[in-house]
Amino acid sequence: MIGTRKILALIPARGGSKGLPGKNTLPVAGRPLLAWSVDAARAARSVDRVVLSSDDDAIMAAARACGCEVPFVRPAALGSDTATTIDVVMHALDALPGYDLIVLLQPTSPLRTAADIDAACERLASSGAPACVSVSPVDQSPYWMYRLGDNQGLVPVVETPPGVTRRQDLPAVYTLNGAVYVADIAWLRQTRTFVTRETVAHLMPAERSIDIDTIADFAAFEKSITENDHA
Repeated sequence: MIGTRKILALIPARGGSKGLPGKNTLPVAGRPLLAWSVDAARAARSVDRVVLSSDDDAIMAAARACGCEVPFVRPAALGSDTATTIDVVMHALDALPGYDLIVLLQPTSPLRTAADIDAACERLASSGAPACVSVSPVDQSPYWMYRLGDNQGLVPVVETPPGVTRRQDLPAVYTLNGAVYVADIAWLRQTRTFVTRETVAHLMPAERSIDIDTIADFAAFEKSITENDHA
């Protein structure tokens, strides 16, 4: 809870992943991938309730074993490749009324912490913004990116500020890292998106911003967990 506003944390995890089949329940150090998101949400001081949205029996069983509530089964139509995240969120909000803020926590961002969740919620509250999302620095600046024009000519994606010739002089640029999305529920119902010009940011370091979509991503996460266990 932030002030008097009740906060629902939602972990969306469908069973039909194509890039890395079964990724949400793949074991790391003897625990399914989604366990890291459940742990972070349950440890967050600001969160009042943690629930899973899934259409998959194995994922639901794994979530319950981790201490996450599974108050409903996601309709099959919301488990397809064409279903949008916002549709999944709206289904959960309709099923679970009585909350003021929603925190969306994708299980493919396992290195986000309870402190990240609390900081994003507090940033929303202190700024007066209707939404806050987590971001991280980019490796490659869009100021030095190009598309190909006529005759393979280089056309800047973003115009470089006048006089800037060194990377370190470029404006700082950030990308959504997919780890934490927080929004006022009434506002979200109207906009149906977490990101508008009103949205503020919670900055996370690149090392905690891994987003698991491929076997290489999963291997990198597994390595980080193993190294930390033996540190």
